[in-house]
Amino acid sequence: MSMLTCRECGKEFSDKADKCPNCGAPASYSYKVGEVYEVPQSTTKKKMSKCLLISFIIGVLYILYSISYWSGTAGSGADTAEQIGSGIATALVMPHLICTALAVLFNGFGLFMKKRGFALTGAILYTVALVLFPMYFMFVIIEVILSFIGYAKTPKD
Repeated sequence: MSMLTCRECGKEFSDKADKCPNCGAPASYSYKVGEVYEVPQSTTKKKMSKCLLISFIIGVLYILYSISYWSGTAGSGADTAEQIGSGIATALVMPHLICTALAVLFNGFGLFMKKRGFALTGAILYTVALVLFPMYFMFVIIEVILSFIGYAKTPKD
């Protein structure tokens, strides 16, 4: 009896088995222990999630828009009542914006580090941002959907 090494998961198993007991890859796809085998780059590299990438780009654009919009309203040289109203509006929307910024950050971690946990955290934070300020749902609903799809399609670590 000789041992085979699985090309998929790298675990060793008996040549009597018809498939790898760890990942289920066929034995014909494996090689004998001690053989030199170069793993093609395409099989070892995880692909970047398109859904997470689109969600990340839209999230960054929304944050940049929000910063320019809300910094412009807070510093306007209007009368006192308008400044108070602007301050109240900014205070109401600020938790939504902070949560969205954190979601973009975690979405980026999930995208570039290819980690499911970060992608899920970003998706949940987008959802919380949506709940915190429902009037702005149209700005984050696409990110919510794409982040959850990206999380679901990201391979397990």
